Amino acid sequence: MTLEHIVVGLVRIAGSLPVLRWAFVGGIIAVLVDFSDLFMMNLLDLGGLKNYQVFDKWVDQVYMLTFLLVALRWDGPARTIAIWLYLYRLLGFVVFEVADARSLLLLFPNVFEFWFLFVASLPHWRPGFAYTRRNVAVVGGVLLVLKMFQEYVLHYGRWLDDFTAVEAVEAAWGWVTGLLG
Repeated sequence: MTLEHIVVGLVRIAGSLPVLRWAFVGGIIAVLVDFSDLFMMNLLDLGGLKNYQVFDKWVDQVYMLTFLLVALRWDGPARTIAIWLYLYRLLGFVVFEVADARSLLLLFPNVFEFWFLFVASLPHWRPGFAYTRRNVAVVGGVLLVLKMFQEYVLHYGRWLDDFTAVEAVEAAWGWVTGLLG
């Protein structure tokens, strides 16, 4: 383990904690901090992050557990669905660890993360949301499609593997400023 593992790991753990106080905003912070390790490993020179995908999935367990702790305070379908989605992703994590194949993560998309953020956002924008079968199916379907696309990009298509995070931001900035100017 390098000093870079320790620094990135501590930042990721610290970024997971706000969700325990502020479910929605803390969840957004945790997700942004999750992505920040891509920048940190490009900008820090403290020994590198060897076997990044394995390290990332282990550290992901911290924010996933904080999300689960918050979800356990919910009731009804929101809580039940969150628990099952968490367990499904946990199974995917174990399979990934045993098989050491990123593409397997496509079979176990982290819909739990998106479900958590959706439910945590409800008090802010739709407090009267009804957990009917239809509503849950529609929301679940949309979240699954979005997450499958993200998992494909990251773990199967590996579209970002040839970019550093800084290069990706520079390319996106160039594209946006090209549209505006």
